[in-house]
Amino acid sequence: MRAHEAGALHAEGYGGPPIWLPYPRDVMELLPQLWPETVCRDAVGRLVIGGVDVVSLASEFGTAAYVLDETDFRARARAFRDAFADSFTGGADVYYAGKAFLCTEVARWVAEEGLNLDVCTGGELAVAIRAGFPGKRIALHGNNKSSSEIRRALEYGVGRIVLDSFDEIVRVDTIARELGVVAPVMIRVTVGVEAHTHEFIATGHEDQKFGFSLADGVAREAADRVVAHPDTMSLKGFHSHIGSQIFDTTGFELAARRLVQLHADVVNATGADLPEIDLGGGYGIAYTSQHTPLAPGQLAEQLADIVEREFKAIGTGDGTATPRVSIEPGRAIAGPAGVTLYEVGTIKDVGLGEGFARRYVSVDGGMSDNIRPALYEADYSVTLGSRSSDAAPRLARVVGRHCESGDIVVLDEYLPDDLAIGDLLVVPGTGAYCRSMSNQYNHTPRPPVIAVRDGQARVLVRRETIDDLLALDVG
Repeated sequence: MRAHEAGALHAEGYGGPPIWLPYPRDVMELLPQLWPETVCRDAVGRLVIGGVDVVSLASEFGTAAYVLDETDFRARARAFRDAFADSFTGGADVYYAGKAFLCTEVARWVAEEGLNLDVCTGGELAVAIRAGFPGKRIALHGNNKSSSEIRRALEYGVGRIVLDSFDEIVRVDTIARELGVVAPVMIRVTVGVEAHTHEFIATGHEDQKFGFSLADGVAREAADRVVAHPDTMSLKGFHSHIGSQIFDTTGFELAARRLVQLHADVVNATGADLPEIDLGGGYGIAYTSQHTPLAPGQLAEQLADIVEREFKAIGTGDGTATPRVSIEPGRAIAGPAGVTLYEVGTIKDVGLGEGFARRYVSVDGGMSDNIRPALYEADYSVTLGSRSSDAAPRLARVVGRHCESGDIVVLDEYLPDDLAIGDLLVVPGTGAYCRSMSNQYNHTPRPPVIAVRDGQARVLVRRETIDDLLALDVG
């Protein structure tokens, strides 16, 4: 697009849809890749999820509200569990990344479906403990774990602590010695891989806060320091995570190659038994029609081939025995299983000049319940959920109620031209990183999380109230 001397707002074509968003043949059509498997429309066009229509959900629980399809969540968890169990000759473990979304009941679902659990803070660990999640199946991550978090993890008997700094090695060594235990640990390695994703969610390159870099030898030094303290730490292997919302395994191939070589070097040099290797997570989901994620079976086959090939390539020495592999999907399980329900409050058509206009649709939520569009420029889709419509599609921007011009829920989407105040809009793909990153901006109470299954709905996390907000204000 040619730049305009008066600014971007005056450039030719400004105000139109993005290239990837086609004009819909049917504005009410649901693209299957965006929605939980149980979603459909009933005879009058209402969106139904888990056997419950969204009009009934809004009436009982209010809006804005997160809705989580339990059947879909569990099915995706099983799909990862089974695909990776079948594909890796050395065995595989799937850790659900709790940072995507975690509450007590979801932790129980994860345990019941046979997955392990990855937590990043003492708060997430507390949820796991409250749910009775087996300690041996928990991993504790984080680049700045406190002494109290490490202590609680070791007291509960977590299966691994992923070390992220030399300071943390000292911290774990000290606390394990005080408790008289041997801490099972892995070392997070920054493998120098540039994932093709947003800068803020790319975590495999060297210039960022996580892990020990391979490039300057500190990852190897970290391994040597841990191996030198067998009375307090047991090194289980190496961990990497190259980023998030990734749609192919190219980056994982290079990461695995470098991780495998480090694994073999340490085994051959120290004689340590390193039974595990963790390739992290970051598997993308479809937020819009432009996204084409890999199915769990495809991921498992491709990653298994990569790991087997890389271990085979380094020769036949002692370091070539293929370890047990683990991965950490979070978004890929929770994301598609969740939707957010909003009510339309204001509709405003804004002229942009030269025949263009933008329709702004304001809803009763926004960046307090989904900050990702403002933070990452994340795209989402949206549909009319409360009724049918035969009206022509109209390009719209769905925005929130907060005092920020960047408070955007869905940047561009076609909605029926007869959209009206009081209509319900439903945004798919919000099961991950929406409730978990929610906030109270403008003193807005956070929405509830409602689970649906087999025609029944129940509250997993209740709606915050003004009383909740004021209870923290000691003035």
